[in-house]
Amino acid sequence: MSEQAVQSMVNGQVEGEKGTVSAPGKKAPSTRTLPKWETDARDRVRSAIRRYAKPLNDLVARDANEGDTRLLITDFLCAGLGYDKYDDLTTEYQVKGEFADYGIRIDKQLVAFIEVKRCSQKLNVRHLRQVQMYAVNEGVEWMILSNGQVWQAYHMTAGLPVVIDLALEVDLLSDAGLAAKTDALFYLTKEAFKRRLIDDLWRARAATSPKSLAQVLLTDVVADAIRKELRRRTNHNAEVGEIHRILRDEVLRPESLL
Repeated sequence: MSEQAVQSMVNGQVEGEKGTVSAPGKKAPSTRTLPKWETDARDRVRSAIRRYAKPLNDLVARDANEGDTRLLITDFLCAGLGYDKYDDLTTEYQVKGEFADYGIRIDKQLVAFIEVKRCSQKLNVRHLRQVQMYAVNEGVEWMILSNGQVWQAYHMTAGLPVVIDLALEVDLLSDAGLAAKTDALFYLTKEAFKRRLIDDLWRARAATSPKSLAQVLLTDVVADAIRKELRRRTNHNAEVGEIHRILRDEVLRPESLL
């Protein structure tokens, strides 16, 4: 969903909270009608989640190896996310002597790397660093980690240092509803990737990340607003610098400042 669509939705919610009603004789605005390509993509993802639930459970139950996990992921990438096995996916993509499990191509352009781990292995920072190396060397923005059960998508912003943001995470065997799982995985479909919808999702997540919110809280504007509210409530006129220190050292979590 684009930022404009999100803003339109927010504006509609605000108007509703203020008691705005439709004019007499006019119908209330209808919900957005999804284009056919999106409806088809979502239906395909939904069907694949149902179809592969049992095989995935079986893999986890027998602690299947990475090769068997990769077979399921290949099927899911094609049957669920809409990639062509021969045109859109490349396996064992070589990057400076190392091999990425998958590369995803959209219109022959490499857009993402996928790193696969065995179904019983929890995804961790070490796995992310591994696929990050591939992305840095090839100038690719998107990195996907999966053990078949959990799918994570990370965005990399080039620079010194590079900035890595988690855009989405979904566990196919969790208690979350089918609709929530479908909504998350939709952004990894070929159709959504081609239209860069995942970029909109990433920007929204990055804008409201703990780090971004912490940076806002530590601005002089916010600190001054806090100072005024404290004075109104307690008659104590704190210094802005002191408010900064307390927020940084005692209120915010250290990891949110990194």
